[in-house]
Amino acid sequence: MQVRNSPTRYGVISMCLHWAMAIAVYAMFGLGLWMVTLSYYDGWYHQAPELHKSIGFVLMTALVVRLLWRRVSPPPPALKSQTRLTRIGAKAAHLALYAVLFAILISGYLISTADGKPISVFGLFDVPALLADAGTQADLAGSVHLWLAWGVVSLSALHGLAALKHHFIDKDATLTRMLGKASPDSGA
Repeated sequence: MQVRNSPTRYGVISMCLHWAMAIAVYAMFGLGLWMVTLSYYDGWYHQAPELHKSIGFVLMTALVVRLLWRRVSPPPPALKSQTRLTRIGAKAAHLALYAVLFAILISGYLISTADGKPISVFGLFDVPALLADAGTQADLAGSVHLWLAWGVVSLSALHGLAALKHHFIDKDATLTRMLGKASPDSGA
């Protein structure tokens, strides 16, 4: 398996970042929905948010690494069989996913640091609070965070459905390229 992306397939680093982040985003969504249902006396009441914050920081780091990796190892070009509208839609969807992910992570940071305290990442190190305005910041960021979380889950579900459509209906290599298989129909 190749490390870098090629004109016909994604490399192992891009695939690992893609699938690990997809799993983490859905896990974080589930964790977030679950933790807001906990009562003060539940054993996970304090632990779940700390876990959520730590994973969120790891996700932010992975997102930055992923974007830097795209500069070092650009993704394969769109398939020749894809229409111009499909290519534009795919670029717009990817940009939207990246933008919403960044916005979720920033809003999570603002919620977590609203009281002026740093975020402890798995107890290993702290991420300092740069902005702090307690109630107002936390409330607004919390609402934004929730809506963006639903947005990224919806967008990623559409992304997955589009990949399945390409695979089963269009019978092209869009999905298989993200699974490490070469595409004979590559290039712009």
